[in-house]
Amino acid sequence: MNYHLPVSVMRAATAVALFASIAATALGVSSHPASAADAYPSRRITLVIPYPAGGATDVLGRLLANKLSEAWKTTVVVENKSGGGGVVGNDFVAKAQPDGYTVLLAITQIIQAPSLVAKLPYDVFKDLAPVTQVALSTIVLTVPEQQPFKSVKELVDYAKANPGKPYGTFGNATTSHLYGELLKNVANIDMTHVPYRGSAPLTNDLLANTVTMGFVDLTTASAQIKAGKLRALAVGGEKRRKAMPDVPTMAELGYPGFEIEGWLGVFVPAATPKEIVKKLSDELARIVASPEGIAGIETLSLVPVGGSPEDFDKALRRDLVKWGDVVKQTGVKGE
Repeated sequence: MNYHLPVSVMRAATAVALFASIAATALGVSSHPASAADAYPSRRITLVIPYPAGGATDVLGRLLANKLSEAWKTTVVVENKSGGGGVVGNDFVAKAQPDGYTVLLAITQIIQAPSLVAKLPYDVFKDLAPVTQVALSTIVLTVPEQQPFKSVKELVDYAKANPGKPYGTFGNATTSHLYGELLKNVANIDMTHVPYRGSAPLTNDLLANTVTMGFVDLTTASAQIKAGKLRALAVGGEKRRKAMPDVPTMAELGYPGFEIEGWLGVFVPAATPKEIVKKLSDELARIVASPEGIAGIETLSLVPVGGSPEDFDKALRRDLVKWGDVVKQTGVKGE
């Protein structure tokens, strides 16, 4: 049986609902349920660095953590989870709760790895969501001051006349290694790869003239280059760097393939609500664009970027193809 309320009762109910809606609007209260981002963050955030403490990624991560903590009046802690060339920390975040409280600061390795490693424990596009590309990094073709060559051409001529000379990188299957093998390929030279466990020991052996040349990150080598103890012959990337405007790019010198930029970027687990991803992205982009952020990033010889999750996603998909081509060309294999 169907029951019908009297018209007078229905009108009264409608009036009450209308009054409640008007009152809520006047008081600034939305009639829609609160979004996930409204309450975020309400507790401690962990920023995972997939490399040991003390490196450029770690220093940048601590800068971002401090600025986020100041802006949001909440605790942001840095946790170093190194191992597997970044894979351990990347995988930890990929499998974390997708609530915005576990965040990853990764480097270019995360998009190179699919072409270098047969099987990864995560899929960067399925298990992680891009937040923002924080900064671009720079790799410098560097030689000891004791070496006589002052240009890439002179280095190449020397390598052709003296095959098998050692060149150093900051690790097997890293950007440094890929650049080294790419130079061997495009310049048709033969040099012996000597991998180090990071940029610091590589730089030390360059200073000691133990290796003939090395592709080093500018963050690590900058002070020694400025002091004249190391000589910068060229940089990777599309443009010259503000920190070393007189040093040409490899592309300028006629060596193709080195235009791909290294970078550092932030990710969260893939299922993290989009509103939270956007809120985190917007705040990080603001920090990166602020005078303090720019100064801190440039102190590390990095180039501030910022940008949206969509911008970062496009960069990731573009670089996946480009680095994949370099891996095929050089034959470099991951461990």
